[in-house]
Amino acid sequence: MEKPKITQAMINAYDEYTHLTLDRRAFMERLTMLAGSGAAAAAIAPMLAASGARAQTVAESDDRLMAEEVTYPGSTGEMKRYLVRPSNAAADLPAVIVIHENRGLNMHIRDVARRMALEGFVALAPDFLSPAGGTPSDEDQARQMFGSLDAAATAADAEATRVYLAGLDGTNGEVGAVGFCWGGGLVNRMATKSPELGAGVAYYGSQAAAEDVPAIQAPLMLHYAGLDDRINAGIDAYRAALEANGKTFEIHVYEGVNHAFNNDTSAARYDKVAADLAWARTVEFFKTHLS
Repeated sequence: MEKPKITQAMINAYDEYTHLTLDRRAFMERLTMLAGSGAAAAAIAPMLAASGARAQTVAESDDRLMAEEVTYPGSTGEMKRYLVRPSNAAADLPAVIVIHENRGLNMHIRDVARRMALEGFVALAPDFLSPAGGTPSDEDQARQMFGSLDAAATAADAEATRVYLAGLDGTNGEVGAVGFCWGGGLVNRMATKSPELGAGVAYYGSQAAAEDVPAIQAPLMLHYAGLDDRINAGIDAYRAALEANGKTFEIHVYEGVNHAFNNDTSAARYDKVAADLAWARTVEFFKTHLS
């Protein structure tokens, strides 16, 4: 059977479904119209979505790493998290908070945390749905749960995570944060609320409000997808506010790629060239600023 063709309109519809107001039924109706038949839409939908089967690029049993599931104090209650560190570290290491997309703490983000640990960091991936009981296995349910989170409480949980990591045995006290999609937006907000954040990297995340930019102390690296009109609409105002307030930042726009281009579990949107370049820049940025 010939592989179905995925168009930009289909990707845009999926983005509207996962981030805006389109529900599952309306999304499938639109996809059916775009694909030409219900059978074609049924074949294309899994290619647009993330696949847990493709989530593991670094084995959970990799003997170069030590990983554990632990809880720690959040702003109002316990936070669940996945902590990974190199198994042969000879000295205390800088730490990085790995913040998930609007699907919660899933297998892909756990894998990203393992990748970060292999780069020489203590990596912690928190579950920001912990106050609501934790990330469910159903992604649609997880996405709906994000609407009930309080933004101020979530930023406070991010700062509590930084405080926990800064005082953890085996870390050098320097903590950065990298986030993807929803997590990228949280990195930007966290930078306005956490003056001791060592560095922040936001992948295609919503920008902080201009009036909050003066509070930012951390250097920022901001990755954007060239085809991501929804998020990119805020770039110019954010850049202007960062420049006007003398902040240290880098903006990288990867032309011709889609929102979530770093997520290698989504066959339709992942772009290896852009993802590899953004990751190399991210790792170097953290190594420069978290010493």
